[in-house]
Amino acid sequence: MTRAELHAFLRKRRLAVVSTIGAASPQAAVVGIAVTDALEIIFDTLTTSRKYANLRANPRVALVIGWDAEQTEQYEGIADLPAGADLDACKQTYFASWPDGREREQWPDIAYVRIRPRWVRYSDFAVTPPRIEEMRMA
Repeated sequence: MTRAELHAFLRKRRLAVVSTIGAASPQAAVVGIAVTDALEIIFDTLTTSRKYANLRANPRVALVIGWDAEQTEQYEGIADLPAGADLDACKQTYFASWPDGREREQWPDIAYVRIRPRWVRYSDFAVTPPRIEEMRMA
């Protein structure tokens, strides 16, 4: 899978399951996502959520993106909370996919998370033989 194919696959998906590491156990949540040209995943969340607290304590995350048509992307990366110009760029990417995000931007406890990929695995079980490809990122 090329980076362009991966980008196209991710851009077609709006939801992901994000898994974080909690103090007592792993936790997972469905989030609305947007993807940058650098294959970064952006989502918003509340600073009062478990995932936010988990990401502050341990930025390593895993996502599952796409589960329809027997195609999926496993995505592991490092999360951060961008600020300044980086935050502005992340918000623009996010709002392009989620225009209603502009309303949530006014919420007092809203935060934006950016995940930079470290490893991805694309699987397509709708073809024979199945197509399974991995990619490591710097």
